[in-house]
Amino acid sequence: MLAAIIPNLWLFAAAAAVTYLADTYLHKRGSYLVNRLAKVRAGLSIRFLIRQMLMALMVARSGLGEDRIFYVTVVVVLVFYGLQAPHGAIVTLLRLRRRLPVVTRNIDLTGIRIPDAPPRGLLHRSAEKMLHLDLFAMAGVIVTVQTRDNLYGYVGLGLTLALAVVYILALLPYLRPARLVPAADKVLAAVDEWLADYRPTVILYFSGSKDSAYQVNMWLETMDQIDGRPLIVLRERAIASQLAPTSVPVLCVPGGVHLMNLDLSSVRVALYAANVGKNIHMLRVPTMKHVFIGHGDSDKLASVNPYSKAYDEVWTAGRAGRDRYALADVGVRDEDIVEVGRPQLAPIRPATGAPKNAIPTILYAPTWEGWDDNPGNTSLLLAGENIVKRLLTAEPPVRLLYKPHPFTGTRSPKAKAVHARITAMVEKAAAERAGDPRWAEEAAASRADMSAARSELNRIQARLTELSGVADSGRDEAEESRESKADPARQAELTRLRNEWNTAYWRSFGWWEHRVIDGAEPRLYDCFNESDAMVSDISSVVSDFIASGKPYAVTDSAELGAAEFKRQNTAVRAAVILSNSAAELDELLAAVADPAADRLAGARAELKRYLLGPDEPTSMERFNAATRALAAKAEARNLGVEQRLVEPLEAPAPDDQAPVGPRAEEGLESSENAPTEPENNDLDSPVGPVGG
Repeated sequence: MLAAIIPNLWLFAAAAAVTYLADTYLHKRGSYLVNRLAKVRAGLSIRFLIRQMLMALMVARSGLGEDRIFYVTVVVVLVFYGLQAPHGAIVTLLRLRRRLPVVTRNIDLTGIRIPDAPPRGLLHRSAEKMLHLDLFAMAGVIVTVQTRDNLYGYVGLGLTLALAVVYILALLPYLRPARLVPAADKVLAAVDEWLADYRPTVILYFSGSKDSAYQVNMWLETMDQIDGRPLIVLRERAIASQLAPTSVPVLCVPGGVHLMNLDLSSVRVALYAANVGKNIHMLRVPTMKHVFIGHGDSDKLASVNPYSKAYDEVWTAGRAGRDRYALADVGVRDEDIVEVGRPQLAPIRPATGAPKNAIPTILYAPTWEGWDDNPGNTSLLLAGENIVKRLLTAEPPVRLLYKPHPFTGTRSPKAKAVHARITAMVEKAAAERAGDPRWAEEAAASRADMSAARSELNRIQARLTELSGVADSGRDEAEESRESKADPARQAELTRLRNEWNTAYWRSFGWWEHRVIDGAEPRLYDCFNESDAMVSDISSVVSDFIASGKPYAVTDSAELGAAEFKRQNTAVRAAVILSNSAAELDELLAAVADPAADRLAGARAELKRYLLGPDEPTSMERFNAATRALAAKAEARNLGVEQRLVEPLEAPAPDDQAPVGPRAEEGLESSENAPTEPENNDLDSPVGPVGG
């Protein structure tokens, strides 16, 4: 605006370039500022319109206010702005009409016709593409102001207007009915037809935010091995897009009404991995039994949520889970708790009794800050930097793997800042160790192997991307559902490649190198297998790590004291208890270096059985046995209901001659032929009152 008023053409051009680049940068980053600007009525279209109007002001202030170019500029700007409405309407309609009421995977929907999506170039970031067509007008007008030749301005303005019209015309063919997906009722009918053919018996139901996908991903392998015909039911499209590869059929149903109208009459057991409000849409179905399985087993309050009363059963890993509910007294009955172990822990390899490499590897896996500011939630805030400093400077040396919780820093800016500082510390220490002469010989000897591993990683990743369909980002949700059919051979190859990827990853850098691992890969359990000991907080991570039998330490961040900390938290009874200074780490490192100095080995073995149950039968066998038993209960309940509904219709007609009223009652009491059965005033009686 200042440049237009002065006027200064080159300052105006420079300022316009900065605003174009800033807008593009913010949108590509998905910046929070973009959303805030829209909330205060400074959205994308308004920002472009203001810039275009300032361009017209620039023309007027440059002495061309009475020239035809000024009027043409104003008219083109207003017409171009007006074209945003039909463009936006068409794009919105296309996206709505291309969206199925469900998202599926490994489900055959060939019974309905799903046409190809419009080219990605037309719909991806379409508003930005449309608005940036004004670059031609901006460039042409600036050249006109400089040269006083109106031709440049007319050409630029004409190109902007013509390309905008062409863009709209290019979208129109995709609005034809033949290019849109079928109506919702047809799609849902096709899903019901598939359900009637497949007849699922066990479902894993999940709802949550996009950051909580790990909570359902951890159960995918278990569902793949479960007895019966499994089905995964999701409620959010964001979760469906982040679901890990699986051979189990997946049905994402965002609409509550759509879900409640699906034919799930064959399902006998529903498993729930999280306590969320949308669970009610499935809990209302009486023909199946409902089980809370959670997404981890720990001493956190979330593990004894009173919401658990809503389920028919609660499945815990071991005896500890049962005792936890008894102590919490939240209304979950002991007879409704079943100990099934933790099937997900099968990949965790047990301790061998000696460090895997010449120096031990210590995993620091803190949990996140939680929803409140309780200092006991995470060690990150008060002890994290102390723990990392001591491990990075330990003598004899150790290797540190830092793997924070995926939610770290999502609520607390302080936790986010500490995480950033710890990451910087680990990366700096890794760089210093790379230049340390003590490791130079090892690095030289391993260089060829590490290089080969990195090449192998690239090859495997390319194939994984190809198999996962990520490479074809032009497909929309409807096409994904159309193309995603069950393919056991593909799933087997994915499993093999993920194992090969994990092996190549750990070979791609030295066993002495510190590492920050903050992505989904490598998985937490892979980090367990690579580590010789772990430092963590009160979370399911500790309970899971106990399956390895390796030494571990847990931080008493709330400073309860070791005795009270162990009393309140079962999983730390065999742990080295750390204060916020982390001074007690020496005991953990000594136990790792010398098994003879490991005074807690026996306690860990005992605690493992208490927390996770016996090794035999396997957890998967116990999980399947619990599933079969509960399915039998559901079947018995359903048969009983059917019988009770039929019995009233078959009951004998009442005797019209029988006496009624008080005198009749007296007669019955004195009669030798009085009925021996009690009166029908019981709610459970087949002919008793109904409703109520």
